[in-house]
Amino acid sequence: MHLPYISAHLPGITGRLREQPEDFVVEELPAYTPAGQGEHTFLRITKRNMTSTALRDHLARLFGLDPQDIGMAGLKDRHAVTTQYVSIPRVDPEEAARRVQAALPEVIVHEAARHTNKLKPGHLRGNRFRIVVRGVRPGDLERAQAIAEYLRQVGVPNYYGPQRFGRYGDNAQRGRDLLLGRERVRQKWLRRFLLSAYQAALFNRYLALRIQAGLFTRLLRGDIAKKADTGGLFLVEDPEQEQPRYARGEIHFTGPMYGYRMWWAEDEAGALERRVLEEEGLSLEAFRKARLKGTRRLGRLWVQDLTLHQEGDSLVFTFTLPKGAYATVVLREFLKEADWDLLAPD
Repeated sequence: MHLPYISAHLPGITGRLREQPEDFVVEELPAYTPAGQGEHTFLRITKRNMTSTALRDHLARLFGLDPQDIGMAGLKDRHAVTTQYVSIPRVDPEEAARRVQAALPEVIVHEAARHTNKLKPGHLRGNRFRIVVRGVRPGDLERAQAIAEYLRQVGVPNYYGPQRFGRYGDNAQRGRDLLLGRERVRQKWLRRFLLSAYQAALFNRYLALRIQAGLFTRLLRGDIAKKADTGGLFLVEDPEQEQPRYARGEIHFTGPMYGYRMWWAEDEAGALERRVLEEEGLSLEAFRKARLKGTRRLGRLWVQDLTLHQEGDSLVFTFTLPKGAYATVVLREFLKEADWDLLAPD
């Protein structure tokens, strides 16, 4: 699927990503801090060149637990340096920190404290990124600065990144086959994963249509908008009245994660959402049979803290994104000649 750039009118830069783990630094922003009491120990750790799944398996073996007992708010890339919280049940914080540090020298334990509940997926506000692009050419700093200024003005499409669609990019097609009954998968977790990949592909298609129609920088009548401060959703009845708030980043449109119980947009925005399903030849009955309820997803990323500077032949980017957003969709606006394979993690 071709995903249009919101900054297509500005020339991109050259460069190389992920030459070493330190080129991709991620810091998880927690939704809350440990309470200091409870049966779960929260460890704030930094890992290098290790997937979150590998870390979970290491911790489970170390403490004699099922991997599902280890709590994490979000999964992080392997070829990176990432800081995040993990939770371990029924273990003393000091003992947990000591054993992890001794058994996993590639992991740094920053703090350990008790909390009342297990850390679960989504228990984070977002992630802060520091990304190095190496091997840039003369003039790339100025080109990147122009792109960054434009993105700070209009935002970035909240596409799902290539990680969502698998090493071979076929997760979405398999999810479509599942939805239409053309493929069967016995493992429940894999079935959910593939179906959600197809939902993600449909969301990307909706965003692409909206951008191609020149409708990204303004609200539409019938949009379901999200308030930036509270996260509340509301129906846009008068887009002209709401447009100033949209321009200031106080509200953003949302897009469809299709399902039989999804809150549909109306009027002009709703017509665009239904066009995607019509072009795919899908009905809501297929989603009902697959038990996909659906939801809304933020359509625009507001990157006001996006900064960059040059270090030798490298550009260093820093920015913060909300949970569920991908740093690669920001970087691709700069590295326009790069394909998804370059942007995707190993």
